[in-house]
Amino acid sequence: MPELPEVETVRAGLAAELVGARVLRVEIADPRSLKRHLLGPRHFVDELVGQQFQAIVRRGKFLWLPLSDSRAMVGHLGMSGQLLLRTSDHPEDRQTRVVIHVKTVDARNVEIRFVDQRIFGSLAIEDLVETIDAKPGGYSPESPATNLIPVVVAHISRDLLDPHFDAREVAKKMIKRASGIKRVLLDQNLLSGIGNIYADESLWLAKLHYDQPANTIKMSKLLELIDVSKEVLEKAVLQGGTSFDEQYKNVNGDSGYFSQSLNAYGQAGNACPRCGGQIVRTAWANRGSHFCPRCQKLKS
Repeated sequence: MPELPEVETVRAGLAAELVGARVLRVEIADPRSLKRHLLGPRHFVDELVGQQFQAIVRRGKFLWLPLSDSRAMVGHLGMSGQLLLRTSDHPEDRQTRVVIHVKTVDARNVEIRFVDQRIFGSLAIEDLVETIDAKPGGYSPESPATNLIPVVVAHISRDLLDPHFDAREVAKKMIKRASGIKRVLLDQNLLSGIGNIYADESLWLAKLHYDQPANTIKMSKLLELIDVSKEVLEKAVLQGGTSFDEQYKNVNGDSGYFSQSLNAYGQAGNACPRCGGQIVRTAWANRGSHFCPRCQKLKS
């Protein structure tokens, strides 16, 4: 599933082209990709045509495009969703579910193609509400910040790249949890955007075992974990995210290359870059955890 770096790469690519763009028409090839728009595909089309995208905003793994009528088009990429920017003469992209035709501020015609192999992703038009803390709803450095956020995203906590993320407050909540630290890192109601890949990488950097109870970790170590997690995410964004297959692409259809920098995730059987021990993969929560048993010991 695309995690924060992949979604941020997509957000930045969309922002470079779509801020101020106006929707001309919409084609629905597969209504299943609008399953979260409860009033149906026809309503989605009618409500979107003529709207102008005010910004491209992200919180965690969610994207939204505020519209000119104080609502927003919300996108979630699910397991395999892609938002591609194409010209009309570009060859058809396989598994295109929705096409949104727009005119940019410099009068170019552009297609936004929502491509989704597994159809776990979705687009929907949602109402906006004010944030609880009255601070900007999400990350959108190219556009004026507002304190509005889609209803469906409002329960998601701020992510580590959000300028209003409070590391110390999050660490205070972490230290009260008896769950293993990886489970805590993946709790989107505590901090958002981190998935399996970046959790394993962050825990490797912090020398923490994935099952170490959070309430047995010192506050200083939790703050260190938050710091290195942010560094991992920032580095991954600079490299366009992590691509292992064709299911994640940026807006131009290109793959990210952070996979070349991974120390733990996907490295089972290889030597630990830090201590030379062997990286192992263990089954965990219907997925896997990658770590070094030599330098990421579970402490009593």
